[in-house]
This record gives sequence, structure tokens and C-alpha cells, in this order.
Amino acid sequence: MSQADWVSQPGQPPSSDLAEQESEALRHLKSAVRLGVPWHQALLEAVGLWTLPQEVYQDRTYQYLIEGEAFDWLVLAERLCAEMDGVIPAEEKERLLFRGVLPLKEDAAAFRDLLGASKYRGYLNYWYGVVVEEALQLAVEDEVRKRHRARGYSDSEDLVEDAFTQLYGETRTALLEEFRLHAHIRRNRGLTLSDLKGFTYWLFKRRVNMWDPARVGSDARKGMRRLQALESSQEPPHGPETIEAQPGAAFVRSR
Repeated sequence: MSQADWVSQPGQPPSSDLAEQESEALRHLKSAVRLGVPWHQALLEAVGLWTLPQEVYQDRTYQYLIEGEAFDWLVLAERLCAEMDGVIPAEEKERLLFRGVLPLKEDAAAFRDLLGASKYRGYLNYWYGVVVEEALQLAVEDEVRKRHRARGYSDSEDLVEDAFTQLYGETRTALLEEFRLHAHIRRNRGLTLSDLKGFTYWLFKRRVNMWDPARVGSDARKGMRRLQALESSQEPPHGPETIEAQPGAAFVRSR
């Protein structure tokens, strides 16, 4: 089986050739399951064959590629799970979609080979640029709140603005306005979950470009520590920290 790269830009309608390639990915998925291939292996193989960065399916927009670089593979996994109704045990499906846990963990080489090089780079971009970045934001917000309380002040949601200023040089409100312009999102339109992921990834790139490598690496480690603390009472997700990725060293352009 060969892997396929992203072959159209987000926002552009798929060509008939692309639609046929997606049919190929879905045909492979269903055929593999019928032949007795474990569902999680069949799913990852179909992910490797997928090429659309986004699609509308059953009146829902699925955004797989964030900012043209970060691959949200669990959104695609959710889409493909809909094609395997009744095949995946409910508990295993829930663990995958809500916690990113596969029945059997793949090692780094196997996981990378199943996704293909381009999607694996995008996967790392998403992990560090969205998942770890969100954990870093929480960690810095906690630090700001602790300092605030230590001075005898009451808690305030304005402290989120202070945390964003510390990380990105501007308040969250100002940065969100800038992101709307960048992403061509009208001010009167509410933000979707995909928009918010795009905002987080955009902030991640801003931070990487703003600060020196030593600070970027330190912030990445802080985000990873907070993420590990959040997961300490749970089974860790299928993330690159379990497959050899190094904190602060994984931002690579997927295009």
C-alpha cells in the first residue's frame, strides 16, 4: 500500500480525481476490515491514503489540516469510524476519539510508515502546535494566577489576557482580532472548534518566531510537563512523547 499526500489547498473544492482517491481510501478501509485486518490498522492505512485537507460530510465540515500544516488525525479518524459502524467495540472507539488511544500502540517507525512522511510531519505539527500549546497556555495562566493571589488580589478572568501577553506579546483579545484578519473570519461570525485550533496553531508559530531558541525550548518543556500532569490519572494518548519525538524540536512544515 502506498501513502498519498495532501493534494489540494483548504477551501478549494475537490476535483473528481480527488473524490476518486477518497473513494479509494474508503474502499481500502472496508476491504481490509472484511479481510480480517484489525480495525485500527485498517484505519491508519486509510489515513495514509487520504488526500482531502477538509470535506463536508452529512452536513458537517471536517477540517483535517490546520493552517495548511498541522494534521488533526483524530478528526479524520472520527470520519473513518463512521464507515465502520458496528465493527469497532464501543469502548475502543471512545478511547480513540476522546483520548487518542489505539488498542495497540504502534512504535514510531510503524506509525510513521502507516501515515506516510507528509502526514506524520503534519501530525507532529498538530501535537506540538495545538495540544502542547494549549497545555502551555494553561501552565502560564496558572503561574499568573498564583502570583496574583500571592499579592493578595482576588482572581479575575483578565489574568488570561496577562498570560497571553507573557507568551505572545499581546492580549488574547488583540491576538484574536489579528487572527480573524489572517484567517478571513468575519467579526460577526462565531468561532468554530476548527477556528480555535487554527488560532492556537497560529499562536504557536508566532511564539516560535518571537523568542530565542532557549526560551522556545523551555516553554515546550513547560507545556509537556503540564500535559503530563493533566494525564497523570489517565492512560496517555497516542502522542509523539511515546514514539520518540523530542519536546521543542518537532515543528516542521508539511508543505
